[in-house]
Amino acid sequence: MDMKLEVVVVPVTDVDRAKDFYTALGWRLDADVAGDGDFRVVQVTPPGSPASVIFGSSVTDQAPGSAQGLHLVVDDIKTAHDELAQHGAHPSDVFHDAGGVFHHAGSDARVPGPDGSYGSFLSFSDPDGNGWLLQEVTSRLPGRLDPAATTFSSVGDLANALRRAAAAHGEHEARTGREDPDWPDWYARYLVSEQAGTEPPV
Repeated sequence: MDMKLEVVVVPVTDVDRAKDFYTALGWRLDADVAGDGDFRVVQVTPPGSPASVIFGSSVTDQAPGSAQGLHLVVDDIKTAHDELAQHGAHPSDVFHDAGGVFHHAGSDARVPGPDGSYGSFLSFSDPDGNGWLLQEVTSRLPGRLDPAATTFSSVGDLANALRRAAAAHGEHEARTGREDPDWPDWYARYLVSEQAGTEPPV
């Protein structure tokens, strides 16, 4: 049975302040529903994400600001840094971990600068101090995705994948010394293999 992560609950103090913060980042507002008493549910979704974030009143017993280590994946962390800064999120500089595997808690062992796919991070917090991290993933490791379920979460995501395929296909044609009339098939195999972490076409 498939079990898909659908929603993460984030504890906040001021619901309207949190709503303003997240929607200012360009996150889609899916719902803002009030129930009996002080019960209120706000749901937002980061661009291109299959999972959403919920906050509100009487939706969690967690202390506001106690959600830490929430991860978002991007394919260009420098561009993501600039977008977050433009929208008032005050992101950290891009960093990697001194240990080279994931990252330590808090700001321990941070080394300035990127370190390639899976190793490049930045952090930011919402007004309550809930902590988010962005991780750059440009090429999936083998076995991370089902090759039968290739998906793209946004137009930009697909466009970037096509650019990478075009560059790789240009190298392929340079190696063979001829134009490839079956380039659509080659592109398709490349896009699927890139997501699934399998060997690209040759």
